[in-house]
Amino acid sequence: MTVADHPATYREVFAERSFRALFAARTLAIGAMSLQIFALSVLVYAGTGSPLLSALAFGAGFLPQVVGGLLLGSLTDRLRPRPLIAAGYAVEALLAAALGLLDLPVAVSLTLVAVIACGTPVFAGSAARVIAERLTGDAYVLGRSVSNMSSSAAQLLGLAGGGVAVAAVGPRTALLFAAGCHVAAAVVVRFGLPATARSPVLSQEPRPDRAGAVRDSWSGAVALLSDRAIRPLLLAQWLPSAFVAGAEALFVAYGAGRGFPAGTGAVLMAAPAVGMLLGNFVAGRFMRPSLRERSSPAFLLVLGTPLLVLPAAPPLPVLVGLLVVAGTGFAFGLGLQRAFLAAAPEDRRGQLFALFSTGMMALQGIGPLVLGAVAELTSPALAIAVAGAATVLVAPSLRRLRSG
Repeated sequence: MTVADHPATYREVFAERSFRALFAARTLAIGAMSLQIFALSVLVYAGTGSPLLSALAFGAGFLPQVVGGLLLGSLTDRLRPRPLIAAGYAVEALLAAALGLLDLPVAVSLTLVAVIACGTPVFAGSAARVIAERLTGDAYVLGRSVSNMSSSAAQLLGLAGGGVAVAAVGPRTALLFAAGCHVAAAVVVRFGLPATARSPVLSQEPRPDRAGAVRDSWSGAVALLSDRAIRPLLLAQWLPSAFVAGAEALFVAYGAGRGFPAGTGAVLMAAPAVGMLLGNFVAGRFMRPSLRERSSPAFLLVLGTPLLVLPAAPPLPVLVGLLVVAGTGFAFGLGLQRAFLAAAPEDRRGQLFALFSTGMMALQGIGPLVLGAVAELTSPALAIAVAGAATVLVAPSLRRLRSG
């Protein structure tokens, strides 16, 4: 085993001060956002009695990120990270506080959520750029792994805590608690993230072609999506996540169709998240980088294949086990991280991470819509199997990426 092929350790990753600060802040913010989304959905439904408006409240912050990613993404490389990221969390805190304190019309509430969401890829891209600059080699991949694990845990805790908080103190007080968590995240970034990081674009002489942030963001996004090395790496990460998100959106309907007890849908939705935690832990910490990269197609098969079994109506314990196993397949993305980082242009690195986040959010919003339509025409079980088959079909592209 060469030194370069030796797996990194958590000690190496958490020894980096910038990573510690961003890890803590992001974990707080993701938990707060999950709580905020749930509480706002409950608040909207209680005020309107409309399932549609409640669903819109749940998803209002996803698709608008496309606008921010495409038209504001270059700001990640033009502005200093610490004030940009701290400002992002502070704005999220103001939003949650406004939703909790003010008796706003539903249309105004959803508009505010959508507008603020436009900035999310910018803040996320800046944080990802800092981590990519501070962690090198396999430490960067392990950092991504532990970030994925904390995201899954924070989402689960945020949703679970949201249910408890809303039941105990009501949705408005829960929104204020979410605002407090966002404030804590901003404070962690402001005082925990070193101010030494300097944008590569700010370090260069001003260039006429980068004068306007919107024009620069659009041209940069087009250039990145046109790059023959970058585009396949983006699609290889976006598409499986979109397919699986679409399948997960049908778990409630699938469970009801099988006659499972009420609440089983939540168990089915949590099972892949548990598998994701396990898969990222094992692959990130114990697999050599070269083995992890060779195993990406196999992990992708593990992600999709169990979904093909659902039309056969396995017993509930077997079904939950299959979904946990499927979730471990999300580790396929770790094997792409070194190639993805190597393909990133130095002066567009932050924008590439913003674009990655934008596409991930957008396609995870579109996936449930497409597979929901398939389920309407056929059945939830068959639509989930279609998602599994589509995921499996991406695996050959990963082999071609490695051989290319």
